[in-house]
Amino acid sequence: MTRTSQPIPRKKLSDHIQDRLLAIVQGGELSPGDTIPSERELMETFSVGRPAIREAMQNLQRMGLIEIRHGERPRIAEPSFNKVMGQLGETMRHLLTHSTASMEHLKQARLIFEVEMVRIAAERRTVQDVDRLKDILDKQAKASNNSPEFLRQDGNFHCEIAKISGNPIFEGLSKSFFDWLAHFHFDLVRSPGLEKLTLEEHQNILRAIETGNPARAAKELSDHLNRADKLYHQDNPQLKTTP
Repeated sequence: MTRTSQPIPRKKLSDHIQDRLLAIVQGGELSPGDTIPSERELMETFSVGRPAIREAMQNLQRMGLIEIRHGERPRIAEPSFNKVMGQLGETMRHLLTHSTASMEHLKQARLIFEVEMVRIAAERRTVQDVDRLKDILDKQAKASNNSPEFLRQDGNFHCEIAKISGNPIFEGLSKSFFDWLAHFHFDLVRSPGLEKLTLEEHQNILRAIETGNPARAAKELSDHLNRADKLYHQDNPQLKTTP
């Protein structure tokens, strides 16, 4: 039997309901915050049982398209880039855990992204931006004996650099990159002496931003991320780049 003559898989009833609900959500007649028909109303409209309606609604909720709260009618969700990226968290952790190649690709993407972010930061920084970065590094220095807080402030530093761009999508991407990779680099901040080295590298990055030197800022940040990556591989010699 040829590929074109193979039977087309039948869609589940809940998938058909989901398609119709998507048409309602994306039809443009409703705005974020507006309610959509209740389960009972949808059951009557589509002449189907509660399980198919509920499964379709839960799928739309997982997509971040609707909000379902106990005792209330479902509503069109407020669009949020950060929410969408956050929903990818567990999926990304699964991918990175079981695919070394994906890990390497993500780290490469993050390096290219952050180098551009720090260039922009060095060009656009204000006194207030620099003060916020200094405040984060002060907090990170005070947390040098507290690995979780030290790592959290590490992420805040990189995210704040992206925030200087003025583009909230860049800020959200920076946070997502860091969150996705932090789980795999957590042990590095526990190693004696590396907290001090991380802080010194952050200070070098900050000085380049403060003095308005994009090329220097890019080099300092690139060296910082590449150093962390090299140590990660030294601590995990069994890693190989596999598909």
